[in-house]
Amino acid sequence: MLRDAIVEGQFEAGMPLVEMFLADWCQVSRTPIREALRRLEQDGLIVRSERGMIVRERSPEEILDIYETRIVLEATVGRIAADRRSELDLRGLEYLLQVGEQVDPSDHSAMVDANDRFHRAVWRSSHNESLVDLLGRLNLHLARYPGTTLASPGRWETAIQQHSEVVRAIAARDGQAAYDVAWRHFSEARDIRVQLFASSL
Repeated sequence: MLRDAIVEGQFEAGMPLVEMFLADWCQVSRTPIREALRRLEQDGLIVRSERGMIVRERSPEEILDIYETRIVLEATVGRIAADRRSELDLRGLEYLLQVGEQVDPSDHSAMVDANDRFHRAVWRSSHNESLVDLLGRLNLHLARYPGTTLASPGRWETAIQQHSEVVRAIAARDGQAAYDVAWRHFSEARDIRVQLFASSL
């Protein structure tokens, strides 16, 4: 509940997180709030300051830091998926690719959902729980930034094409090709995300 409120922007960046207020807001005692704040700090969604715990500020530097890590991890998970994927994994990826191809680009919510389902399927196809966990944490950070890179003109069409290339590479067990496409895909997403942040200032 508290994590969702931070990710969705109900608690703005820089806002102090006071245990007593949060306990009342969540209708629980302060003990579970204290534990929740500890976990949120571990996830990097909140930080300690002179005012106590606050919601982490947003910045272009953070975007670049997140994507610097995400690009490497997404490319790596693609390469590992090409090696470890099962036939069931491949069928799931092909199905989700078709789902994405049928999405109306004017429906941003549907785009985001289809895109998220596809990438999580790639993660699962790697059969590497450590990578899945790390990528899930990075997604939490990106979710704090409003808007979607997929709404940029032509981006959805490009993303679908790149998704298709990733699936072909994974199907062919071509780890290097999957790595290269994923690297390009997320590098382009990073550039769009920085532009979105700059335009919101």
